[in-house]
Amino acid sequence: MRIGELGWATGVDVETIRYYEKAGLLPVPARQANGYRDYGDKHLERLAFIRHCRVLDLPLVEIKRLLELLSEPSAACDDVDHLIEGQLERVRTRIRSLRALERQLCVLRSCCAAPQTAAECGILHELVTSAHHEAIAINRAGR
Repeated sequence: MRIGELGWATGVDVETIRYYEKAGLLPVPARQANGYRDYGDKHLERLAFIRHCRVLDLPLVEIKRLLELLSEPSAACDDVDHLIEGQLERVRTRIRSLRALERQLCVLRSCCAAPQTAAECGILHELVTSAHHEAIAINRAGR
């Protein structure tokens, strides 16, 4: 199959497929007589694996390591467990950060009690005040 067909079948953009080839995540396919890349089932399965790992937000370097481990059936599974544990911790950290962001936005939202003009808007006032304090802190740190 051609690259466009592979992309359509997996939902992966053609440029991304080319990037994965260059990065060594996807084996370079054979070429047809007309010069077109000729992808097979192994490319389809590997690309589906990569795509699934990306859905799990695994970094490409870790996906590459997982692919290496797949090609070493006798290798210990410890590395896989460590990779997933590291990703789980990154996700938990991101969740904590998003919860903090949610709290900040709720506080900001509470600055607006009723429809007002932009000049009277508590949210805009709070944003301007916070930006002003941040600019002062940056200016002082630069001196």
